[in-house]
Amino acid sequence: MLNRLPPKERQIVDLLYQRGAMTAAEVTGALPGPLSGSAVRTMLRRLEDKGFVVRADSERGYLYSPAVPDQTARKSALSEVVRVFFNGSPTSAASALLGMSGQIDAEELDELEKLIADARRAKES
Repeated sequence: MLNRLPPKERQIVDLLYQRGAMTAAEVTGALPGPLSGSAVRTMLRRLEDKGFVVRADSERGYLYSPAVPDQTARKSALSEVVRVFFNGSPTSAASALLGMSGQIDAEELDELEKLIADARRAKES
């Protein structure tokens, strides 16, 4: 989904996911490199036309935000990573993540165990 966007447009969408709704001027100021406000507004309009960004009126002007909830975007991006790098195997992806266990604290490991137990119960129902 997002991986099909040109790099600058992808940068804008990533920025909106990180920071939330922003005006075109705020986006322009937050992007690295010299981009004119006009160029950013054009890209925002294109992103809106493509369905990646929505625009809402505010007292500061138009506020732009991602059209797809971040949870949906994460799931889509992760599915693509699993497909490309792990031959479509969620188990292989999870194994790779657990291989990084030195970077995972005990609380996060407990949360993973809970999620696995919940998934197992849901599968059995």
